[in-house]
Amino acid sequence: MTLCVAPKHLTVPPLRGRDVLNMALVIPLQGPAGIFGPSCESCAALAMEEVNAEGGVLGRELNLVPVDGGAAPAIVAAEVNALICAGAIEAVTGWHISAVREVVAPRIDGRVPYAYTALYEGGEHRPGVFLTGETPDQQLGPTLDWFASTVGVRQWTIVGDDYVWPRRSARAARHYLRQIGGTVCDEMYVPLGTTEFSEVLHRVEASGCEAVLMLLIGNDAVEFNRAFSASGLDRDVLRFSSLIDENVLLASGAENTRGLMTSAGYFEDLATTSGLDFAATYFRRFGPDAPVLNSLGESCYEGVRLLTELMRRAGSVEVTALTSVSEGLAYESPRGTVELRDRHLRQRVFLAAANGLLWDVIQEL
Repeated sequence: MTLCVAPKHLTVPPLRGRDVLNMALVIPLQGPAGIFGPSCESCAALAMEEVNAEGGVLGRELNLVPVDGGAAPAIVAAEVNALICAGAIEAVTGWHISAVREVVAPRIDGRVPYAYTALYEGGEHRPGVFLTGETPDQQLGPTLDWFASTVGVRQWTIVGDDYVWPRRSARAARHYLRQIGGTVCDEMYVPLGTTEFSEVLHRVEASGCEAVLMLLIGNDAVEFNRAFSASGLDRDVLRFSSLIDENVLLASGAENTRGLMTSAGYFEDLATTSGLDFAATYFRRFGPDAPVLNSLGESCYEGVRLLTELMRRAGSVEVTALTSVSEGLAYESPRGTVELRDRHLRQRVFLAAANGLLWDVIQEL
């Protein structure tokens, strides 16, 4: 049973009446993942504005209530719980790391719908949780197969932050590599917020691997990329990360992205009608100085739109009603036509290689 106890120092926004539907937007505003926050906020705001221009949700104006998902997981969960208990929000969405979701989801406890937008390790089935992000079966497995069949790379070393997403993704990677005759040469984890990678890079070099699977978040990935190139390893060893965006490329610097690859359901430069239309709309709305557009930010647009589509289809904001209409829900998004299956968004995933500060999309996986 979830207790409705407000944490100290929390300012709960006042209710704005029956004509407003408040939705918590949980995004990182600090810590290693804070680099993604501005893009996430802008994309979610664009979705909110579009929803309201269409008449809102069930005749009500949609309002986003920001929550800092970069705080300690227990603090984030306490704030979300307090908002729910106060009747200040009726839904939750946003991009935040799995360590936060693992604490937030049980505190929500199915009382309001929760659209988690980050790519993640898979396996989340708590009541009322809907997931828009890529999972290893869509993203990691096909990528490792591509490396093996196209460039002959089967020897990998894994470097990750020390929490649930990297560790469970590494477990999935080992499974996929066994299927294609691949090998994990070494595997290591560092605390979130790590800036010193000399020992890690020494082990990477000693492992004799052909590629590194980077499971690092935000600024940690930036620091690793800089150190990786400074060591000269980028001349001979490829890098793949399933969580790296244009923000990380910019912060890493063009000279530090040689041999770096990723896969995702959306890229700013993805040459699809839906993707290009979204980018054009985004930059018309926010201008040339807008936060860089990327898959992580776009996922927050996706979370708002998904909950809106579910509510409209159900004619309700209640979790049971949304769940009952969720299976097979399909709609058009910047990622193309997407469809909910088992409360997970099925979508196309694309492989891309860094070209300086841009992603060159190679192919659909």
